[in-house]
Amino acid sequence: MLTTTISDFRKDIKRYFDNVTENFETLIINRGKDKGVVIISLEEYNSLTSTQHELSSKVNELRLDSAIAKLKSGSSFERDLIEE
Repeated sequence: MLTTTISDFRKDIKRYFDNVTENFETLIINRGKDKGVVIISLEEYNSLTSTQHELSSKVNELRLDSAIAKLKSGSSFERDLIEE
């Protein structure tokens, strides 16, 4: 994770963008007390959005709840696959 000020960011914007896109860095630009901006690569953003969508899906929520219940009951997934 990189942090910088808006002034330093302006001076070397290309280098900061290169670090974000090529090295998958997260850049935080401080803008004063409790204010700031976070810059991430498009690839990272798409990944986060996809994960959020998957977690918000009702079907996936039911599958996750089922898997947790099986884990808590001691049932293994391998045994379930063999029995099918």
